[in-house]
Amino acid sequence: MGDAAVLTVLAGAGVVSVLLFAVKGILDQLPEVFRSLHRARKAWREDPPSED
Repeated sequence: MGDAAVLTVLAGAGVVSVLLFAVKGILDQLPEVFRSLHRARKAWREDPPSED
């Protein structure tokens, strides 16, 4: 029974570690996503260039 408990704890710690790594990667990308969104909104609101 002790071996199963140790394996369960190790497996849980591994899952938590992978989840934290994935969340950190997503959070690291958010500032660039917001900058791109801001640039897209700004470009959408600007007048189109004249064709003459």
